[in-house]
Amino acid sequence: MKMASFFMVVTVVTAMLLAEAQVSQAQTCNPGQLSPCLGAIMSSTPPSTICCSKLKEQEPCLCGYLKDPSLKQFVSSPGATKVASDCGVPYPSC
Repeated sequence: MKMASFFMVVTVVTAMLLAEAQVSQAQTCNPGQLSPCLGAIMSSTPPSTICCSKLKEQEPCLCGYLKDPSLKQFVSSPGATKVASDCGVPYPSC
């Protein structure tokens, strides 16, 4: 009986931690974090390592950026799709 209660508590705590982690991830969306990518998006220069790192961090946010009228023109531009491809980040299909 005590063993079953222990496993139930562990399961509930794990579920709570996972839910909190997902909420934390959603709170980190910040398009300003992609500023290291502006040069590569606006020109034909390859993206920097920092750009690709930031883009991968912001990947869960890209659909939200595409839905934002003030950001959509940048995120959906040919330069942005090329940078995403160069960085190995799949372009979102939202």
